[in-house]
This record gives sequence, structure tokens and C-alpha cells, in this order.
Amino acid sequence: MKLEEIQAIAEAVLYEGYLLYPYRHSALKNRQRWTYGVVYPRLYSEAGGEVEPWRLQTECLLEAGAGAEPRLSIAVRFLQLMRCRREDAQSRGAQAIEGPREGAPIWEEAPFEGVWEEGIERSVSATALSLRELLQAERRLPFAFPARYLEEEEPASRATSGSRRIVREGRTLSGEVSILAEAVPEREGLFKLRVTIANTTAVEAPEALRAQEALLSACVSTHIILQVEGGAFVSLIEPPEELRQVAASCRNSGTWPVLVGEPGERDGLLSSPIILYDYPQIAPESPAPLFDGTEIDELLALRILTLTDEEKEQIRRGDARGRAVLEQIERLTPEQWLQLHGTIRGLRSLGEAEP
Repeated sequence: MKLEEIQAIAEAVLYEGYLLYPYRHSALKNRQRWTYGVVYPRLYSEAGGEVEPWRLQTECLLEAGAGAEPRLSIAVRFLQLMRCRREDAQSRGAQAIEGPREGAPIWEEAPFEGVWEEGIERSVSATALSLRELLQAERRLPFAFPARYLEEEEPASRATSGSRRIVREGRTLSGEVSILAEAVPEREGLFKLRVTIANTTAVEAPEALRAQEALLSACVSTHIILQVEGGAFVSLIEPPEELRQVAASCRNSGTWPVLVGEPGERDGLLSSPIILYDYPQIAPESPAPLFDGTEIDELLALRILTLTDEEKEQIRRGDARGRAVLEQIERLTPEQWLQLHGTIRGLRSLGEAEP
């Protein structure tokens, strides 16, 4: 399968839940959109008894091709959150005169209208990794992303007078990806591959840190794309009978590895924070990037249309991705709605012995 096609599926995973239901600050429930594949800072996790994870682990099986030396490519992808706020000239002036309280986050001080989080796509990758070298030593890929502060002017609209400023702030984020392989003694040419993602970001007073603030130092929607040349991955969902026991020994924490590509291909694997079947696909009738895997696109689209004008305005005044989804749903044609309704993915004949 081409990398672009794998990334289209991974994109749905990356933004899973981004606008489900959809999330709004005024909602009575489902206010928190960031719930999948979250890797918190280790210090924060340990201070809370490791209830929230600071590492994710994927284990999968790899068969070496006859006479070939397998080479692997890996991409670990996640979102890094930025806290955003919208403020006008009056609120900026008040903040400049009074100043923020010492030690308080700037977004808790300014008397602004609208606060939200946006995700920045991050990736840690390596190519042409030799299986032989991974058998000899663990490969470590440290990563570090610096703090960011961005300002931009928002043009005045009919509803507002004067220009507004959007401020985006992000904290530092650091961690490490490690890859290790080991031979499976019971079967020649079979190997177990282990990938671990750990968040090593330093945070102050972790025992007092609130979950919402810890998210700003977390990896969100974390998932792994693996590709191999000269080998083939083994399905952990439907392994061959002779490999069922060793497949069951694979330990996956916070991730779910599945084969990707056309049915029968085994050179690509996606380890996802949400449960998928082997060979997931993006449905062609999906008209907008709702990022739910397309299984409930019609329900989500209808739910968006039931929002009040005030709720829709909240989305429009939030991040650009949410605004784009709202506008796409509002522009759906009757023909596109029909395509969403009652779609059958596939049929097969039942044998006489099957119920």
C-alpha cells in the first residue's frame, strides 16, 4: 500500500474525536475532545500513581522473507496541543495595566472571549532500519519540541468592532521512541518487534498539576505506522493457527496494531489508540473529514445540523479545522445525504453450517 493511502487512514486516527458530537465549551458533557492515545509526562503520571499513562507500547510479529534482510521504516505521529485565546484591544489594555498574577498561566488572566486548544501535528520517524541491527541493540529516537508563542490579528467582523488578536501558546514537549527486535525461538524466521513511546517532559509541581494543564505537555492521538521491505507482518487479530500462541504473547499497551493496505498485503501496519480491524478503509461516500472512521458519519452530520445558531457560532470562532467541517456539512447536497444513509459495506454467502 502506498504511504499516502496509509496516511489517509492514520489521519482519521490522528483526529479521532476532534469534533464528535461536537465538542464545545458550553456543552454539558463531552467537553473534552482529547481522550485517545494520550501519553502524559512521566512525572505527572507517577505523581498520580500512574493512573494516566506516560508510555505506550506496541508489540507485533514479523516474518523475514526467504533470503532477504528485512528493513523497517517507522513513523510515530501525534498531536501537540496549543492553548489559544481571542482578545480585543480592551482586554489587552486591561492586562497591560494590571498585569498577570505571579505564576499564573497567561490564558487564565486575560479577560478574553473564547479559549480553545488546537493540535499541531508532530512526527518522529526513521527509515531503512536493519532488522539485524535491531536484534543486536535497541534503537532510540529522542525528540524535543520547543515552547511556542504566536500572535496574529483577526480582521473585524460584522459582530465585532475593531480588530481582535488570536494568541497561541504551546509548552515544551520531549520524549523518546525506542525500537527493539527479538527472535522467536519456536519458529525460525519469525521475530517480535517492540516499539515504545515515552513522554519525558519536565513539569513543575507534578503532584499539583491539573489534568487539563497536563494535556498541554502530552502527546495526543499517538499512533505508529510501520512498513517493511523483505518481510511481512503477521495479523494479531487472525494469526495463522500455528502462530496463535506466540501472537497472544504480544503485549500492547494503549495501542492496537492492525494490517493496512489491500486485503492480503502484509508490508504495512498501523498501531492505533482506537480498536480497528485489519485493512481499515476510508469510505468513499464520506463527504467531510469527521475523523470517526466513517462508521457514523451520517449521525455526526445530522448532530451538527441540530446545533443552534449560537452553538455554530462558537465553532466558527474556534479553530479553523472545526470551522471547515461545519461549513462542509452545511453545504451537503441531497445526493450526498443519500449516499451516507443505509450504506452496506459488503455481503457474503453463508455456508450451510453457519447460522
